[in-house]
Amino acid sequence: MDHPDFITENPDGTATIALTRPHQLGGATTDKVTMREPTVGDQLAASKGTPAQNEVALFANLCEVAPDEIKALPLRDYRRLQDAYMLFTI
Repeated sequence: MDHPDFITENPDGTATIALTRPHQLGGATTDKVTMREPTVGDQLAASKGTPAQNEVALFANLCEVAPDEIKALPLRDYRRLQDAYMLFTI
């Protein structure tokens, strides 16, 4: 499957997303984040606020980081997370 160069699909079903520069995520400074494949339960658990709040909560859960860390990402890196998430939905 074609995907952007900044996304690597891993054999365990996760995706590693290269960020544009290092950020504080999960208690460490890193230039990449791994997102696991979402479940229906993940989607249901992240359906308690506005659509934007739900998406931030979902991405934080899938990447195993705090929602505030996702909120602190620059928009272009957040967009990379959105692109990676979309790979799991097709």
